Amino acid sequence: MANIIPVVEFSDPRLDVYARLTERELLHNGARPEGMFIAESPKVVTRALDAGYQPLSFLMEPRHVAGEARELLARCPETPVYTAEAEVLTQITGFQLTRGVLCAMLRKPEPPLEAVCAGARRIAVLEDVMNPTNVGAIVRSAAALGIDALLFTRRCADPLYRRAIRVSMGNVFLLPWTHVEDDWPERLRVLGFKTVAMALRDDSLSLRDPALQKADRLAVVLGTEGDGLADGTITACDHTVRIPMQRGVDSLNVAAASAVAFWELGN
Repeated sequence: MANIIPVVEFSDPRLDVYARLTERELLHNGARPEGMFIAESPKVVTRALDAGYQPLSFLMEPRHVAGEARELLARCPETPVYTAEAEVLTQITGFQLTRGVLCAMLRKPEPPLEAVCAGARRIAVLEDVMNPTNVGAIVRSAAALGIDALLFTRRCADPLYRRAIRVSMGNVFLLPWTHVEDDWPERLRVLGFKTVAMALRDDSLSLRDPALQKADRLAVVLGTEGDGLADGTITACDHTVRIPMQRGVDSLNVAAASAVAFWELGN
């Protein structure tokens, strides 16, 4: 039976994890050295549970206990369930939750690059993509368009930030991923990957180049908003690829560019 705990005040300290801790404080928390994150909606929370993440508590409107969240709570009978009316939840999230369910969860240790790439034919590497919305959109496109795994450099927005999870629609829990250090090009080369830098270079290959289509293992490398990939990263990659533009448009947003590249080069 669910452990239901009604909450009536936004200031209740039991809501701190949802209402007052920043993303950085969730990630680096003395009480929880593993780090935490917040998942929203029954669908997203279910995907996180299926991926092996441990719930710490739920927060939801009372009506969802026997409704939208019923199956979730049956899976987690010992987890505290804080209930609050929609007005309180709106103060926490800044917008009206259509499905009114939040879950605080523990992070898991990140696997090494080699484990993430085991068995993968197509992966994506994100270098310093700092906007959580872009990270979430790229993750969603990767899951939908044939990418097997994801690598993030340390300056990327964390894929478990609340907005990134929400924009990805929980697809971040469907793909293996990890953060990597600066030696990732060499490590991928040892694993047999050809690396393809998305860059605005005149000597870039077409996305439809047969050499790319036929590559057994391929890593699509995407750079930060605005400046794109660092020159050293481009030099370290095997090829550069650009998306042809029309009407004087110089480039696409990195999330849009990722979807085009994944469609052409994915499995």
